[in-house]
Amino acid sequence: MHNSKKKRVIRTILACIICAVVLFVLDLMLYPCTFMRNDIHTVSTQSFDDIILGTSHGKMNIDPESMEQITGRTGHNVCVGGEYGVDAYYIARLIDEKQSVDRIIYEVDPGYFVSEKEEGNNYLLFYHEFPVSLAKAGYFRDSIAKCNLRTVFFPWYEYSLSYEVPRIARTFTQKVTGNYDIDGLKSASQEYHESGFIERYPVDTSSLKMKAIKLFDKEAVSAETMEYLEKLIRYCKKEGIEFVAVTTPLPGATLSKYQEQFWDAWDFFNAFFEEQGVDYINFNEEYYKSFSHDITCFTDFDGHMNGDAAREFSVVLANVLEERNS
Repeated sequence: MHNSKKKRVIRTILACIICAVVLFVLDLMLYPCTFMRNDIHTVSTQSFDDIILGTSHGKMNIDPESMEQITGRTGHNVCVGGEYGVDAYYIARLIDEKQSVDRIIYEVDPGYFVSEKEEGNNYLLFYHEFPVSLAKAGYFRDSIAKCNLRTVFFPWYEYSLSYEVPRIARTFTQKVTGNYDIDGLKSASQEYHESGFIERYPVDTSSLKMKAIKLFDKEAVSAETMEYLEKLIRYCKKEGIEFVAVTTPLPGATLSKYQEQFWDAWDFFNAFFEEQGVDYINFNEEYYKSFSHDITCFTDFDGHMNGDAAREFSVVLANVLEERNS
């Protein structure tokens, strides 16, 4: 009887180990090598003076290499669409745990403060690439544990198998050899740079149409997003990391159409960051004239710049930061 129970326990343990190995191998083969894999690996293995956190506007509008030409400070861009307060907070914790950073530049998109993180690979985009760390444990507790269990155990399920299966050999080889080549992170419309900046290619702006965007409403501000932004600011102050908030330029037509909502957003964030005692640089208000809001600088009415405009803007941003610190 005792031996029978012991055998069942051993079989259960072996079955769990086999399942874990199978899931691990499937993850190696089917979960794609995203640009976030490169970003997290870079910032957890190299130290930078500046780390840029935020949304897709930050990812495509702020080029660390262009900024470095002015400031002499090294930097890496870890922004991406779908990066909410909890993600930015734990990315900062990971970087501070593994390496070091002098300043965090946090790109503020008002729409992210009145929306919630969507189910799916947005939950895994950052967490999946975290190395073993205290930051990863905290991140799992505060974010990943709340999402669909399929996301935890079958992280590849959100990606198209028809696309990933033909790439199995390349994906597997890249991971097991520690290859972080960026050649595969380029498409017909954009390309990823080693600095984390994504350069969007120019488009025919005469054919662009304005699409609906998530508009700011102070009554709908997410308490959780604000909580993690405050936690990030407090953490930076505690660790002696400079914190600067930035809102990048938007097309003039977009600002005009939604003038009331944007002014509400600017008032809200001006008051918030003043209360927190941190700098807030808004290129749609105080620094409106510092950079062009003409649609030809952008690839859409949402505010994502083309590569040339982004590099020019990054120089402007660097000069503003230098002036404010002088």
